[in-house]
Amino acid sequence: MTALLREMFDHFQTDGSFEFAEPYGSGHIHDTFLVKTIEIEKDNYILQRLNKHVFKNIPELQNNIERVTGHIRSKLLSIPGSDIKRECLNLVLSKSGKSWIIDKDLNYWRMYVFIPRHRSYNIVDSPDKAFQGGKAIGRFQTMLSDLGGEQLFDTIPYFQNVVNRLKNFNNTIKKDPVKRKDAVKDEINFILKRAEKMKVIIRLGKEGKIPLRTTHNDTKFNNILFDEHDKALCLIDLDTVMPGYVHYDFGDVIRTAANIAAEDEKDLSLVEMNIDLFSAFSEGYPSETSAILNETEKQYLAFAPLLITYTQAVRFLTDYIDGDNYYKIYHEHHNLQRTKAQIKLVESMEEQYKDMVQIIQKLS
Repeated sequence: MTALLREMFDHFQTDGSFEFAEPYGSGHIHDTFLVKTIEIEKDNYILQRLNKHVFKNIPELQNNIERVTGHIRSKLLSIPGSDIKRECLNLVLSKSGKSWIIDKDLNYWRMYVFIPRHRSYNIVDSPDKAFQGGKAIGRFQTMLSDLGGEQLFDTIPYFQNVVNRLKNFNNTIKKDPVKRKDAVKDEINFILKRAEKMKVIIRLGKEGKIPLRTTHNDTKFNNILFDEHDKALCLIDLDTVMPGYVHYDFGDVIRTAANIAAEDEKDLSLVEMNIDLFSAFSEGYPSETSAILNETEKQYLAFAPLLITYTQAVRFLTDYIDGDNYYKIYHEHHNLQRTKAQIKLVESMEEQYKDMVQIIQKLS
């Protein structure tokens, strides 16, 4: 493997000599490696073999990332004291001038400059971190609010679109390929009971009341990098940056980071949204976005975590009824366990919804 990684490294315009490479991070989509260079003063690099089965059009995906990182970098250059190598992902071009290469097995590879002295967290253990997370997402959206040119490519079409997810859900129920639907009637009824209410963001978009913006679409908390003082640096994992509504990013970070239990927690009594963390995220986010959001967008921020958590429950339950073909599972009923945990989290949010609305209203 080392020989292959050295060979791929040599195809890029790097500023150091390959010393060694090792697996890096906890991602489940791409194969990611940290490449250390011999020269102490030179950059290290992140080298990735991309998953062409999940992402069907790698050149368009890379074009998205080139445009987004280039735009953010141009913004940072105009801000005194900005650290370009730490506050933005920096793609490394290949020797042919592209941001990717293709190996003899037709696999795609890309490279980033490694961001030094960063931290990332899977669990939010303080309101300060939550506040910084909210600022990071808001800053990302604000910096890209004036991204020019054509609309970004949809790397995964309808990724956060609950209408499309419900359509797939209903089709899967009708097919019931592995005969599981009768065992999950309560969960199905929970989804169907709330279906129309959850379509409101899509309806507002169609009515022109909220705009499509450039959004990250995968804002789990460990996609936010922090510096050594726990100040947010930047967002990583830009594969799903594409057109979306701001509620997708705000909702998903609350879903993943304000939940005091694991996404697949078996003991449902432990699943709950921490309202203090929600409040801290909600304070950080508008501190960066107040100038770009319209009043309708602000009005529905409290609803966003319910929507995204509900949508994730739909996705887990759809996969369970379908026979577990999309998500990696570690036991037979893992997707059902995930579904139940997300449903419990929706219920926790519903119980606290009035408080969530009041928090958003005060900040607005």
